[in-house]
Amino acid sequence: MESSVLTRPFAPPSSTVLRRPLSIRSLPSLSPLHLAPNSLPTLRSRSLPHFPSPKPHLRLPPICASSPSSPPPKPTPVPLSGAKPLPLAISIAIGLAVRFLVPRPAEVSLQAWQLLSIFLSTIAGLVLGPLPVGAWAFLGLTASIVTRTLSFSAAFGAFTNEVIWLIVISFFFARGFVKTGLGDRIATYFVKWMGSSTLGLSYGLTVSEALIAPAMPSTTARGGGVFLPIIKSLSLSAGSRPGDPSARKVGSYLVMSQLQSAGNSSALFLTAAAQNLLCLKLAEGLGVVIGNPWVSWFKIASLPAIISLLATPYILYKIFPPETKDTPDAPAMATKKLEQMGPVTKNEWTMLGTMLLSVALWVFGDAFGIASVVAAMLGLSILLLLGVLEWDDCLSEKSAWDTLAWFAVLVGMAGQLTNLGIVPWMSNCVAKVLQSFSLSWPAAFCVLQASYFLIHYLFASQTGHVGALFSAFLAMHLAAGVPGVLAALALAYNTNLFGALTHYSSGQAAVYYGAGYIELPDVFKYGFVIALINALIWGVVGTFWWKFLGLY
Repeated sequence: MESSVLTRPFAPPSSTVLRRPLSIRSLPSLSPLHLAPNSLPTLRSRSLPHFPSPKPHLRLPPICASSPSSPPPKPTPVPLSGAKPLPLAISIAIGLAVRFLVPRPAEVSLQAWQLLSIFLSTIAGLVLGPLPVGAWAFLGLTASIVTRTLSFSAAFGAFTNEVIWLIVISFFFARGFVKTGLGDRIATYFVKWMGSSTLGLSYGLTVSEALIAPAMPSTTARGGGVFLPIIKSLSLSAGSRPGDPSARKVGSYLVMSQLQSAGNSSALFLTAAAQNLLCLKLAEGLGVVIGNPWVSWFKIASLPAIISLLATPYILYKIFPPETKDTPDAPAMATKKLEQMGPVTKNEWTMLGTMLLSVALWVFGDAFGIASVVAAMLGLSILLLLGVLEWDDCLSEKSAWDTLAWFAVLVGMAGQLTNLGIVPWMSNCVAKVLQSFSLSWPAAFCVLQASYFLIHYLFASQTGHVGALFSAFLAMHLAAGVPGVLAALALAYNTNLFGALTHYSSGQAAVYYGAGYIELPDVFKYGFVIALINALIWGVVGTFWWKFLGLY
């Protein structure tokens, strides 16, 4: 390489030299002491132009490849730290406006009205995002203490809530699935068994996510950590590339099908999504208590959720068809991947056995007096004792601790709002409005459920939606005479189903859209179409199923 550079003729010193990718600092390499032996004859045989040696005290700037007339490079802007000014101002303004500008009803105490203003400001911040969710929730909690709206013990009382710690431990279980590779192995097996056609491939991925869902309480984690990498690998092997017309061969359909099916997987199990547990806790604050929650949730959701899960891939196959119908190479790829994985490891067996034990205790624990959170604690203890998870794994699971922070704040504030009389006052107001329209409770149920669902076009977070509107809408249902368990669970199931409405409506929607296989108009179009189909299935099948179960 050195000899080829040295044999290149040099240009005379002029402005054109400045355009050559050379620098004065590189000239000492011309010394014979730094040349390979076979390059010395070449150096002697070519006449080099004379460059006067710079004086020892003279320091020349390096010669750049750019023209001397080109402007200096712009400095990289330093990102601003701290809160975003506009969302911060709007969030605070909402709370101040409620506190000082909106007349306080005579039935509501000053303390309750002040807490409502802080709560609304906190919710606005969760939606607008002046700070990360956990940080903003902590600021709201601090405001409630500084203003002496809540005592320290009352403000932090929700951090001992059992449901919150069940969610945190479930995040640790999810990390175990990813760390051991068990989730990836389960999905790959279904690709091997059902992946000879594109439709079968989609069903394999859908069924495998439904099986993994109760142990991974985050649709975002399942999508980004397990299923999207598999879909990308299968699509690329079939010549389907993101951001390219070839995306419609396989990738677009698989991504769209997985996105639209994920909501039903989350609605099927109580522990399949963090917002499910938040819904039940907020419902308890309004007096709606569901006995044996894990079993009750699954039993009530099972028939409509399973039918929707089975219908979604086929419906999309007809209205959003892939160009490639057969994928004969997919099972072979899955087989090869399983061979590379090797036999099931000890940690995978341990993870599987622990999850089966935990699920069994969630199902039958009430008969033995074992609460759901205690079953989760036993499972986590086994994983730590056997080395499947290290404590550092738990400490580094930021999403778990972040959820603990904002979840506890929301639950605590919502509970105090009920204790201080805000929620009963709202319920009475809604009852009077509904009575003025003379709506029967089934009609009110349909109107309120549809409104709760469609309002999600204004939200970028499922949990933010729950924190902002769940308690209020449940209070409206109760005021209209809707049976409490039916109202609470229908709202909770809806919270999962609207996660695929848009590309911003949930974490998993952002993950799947970001893969580059689906176009934005398609996300909105088919998100709305599948939402209507889900509403039809859940409305018709659910009506008869819930009547059979005695919910109304």
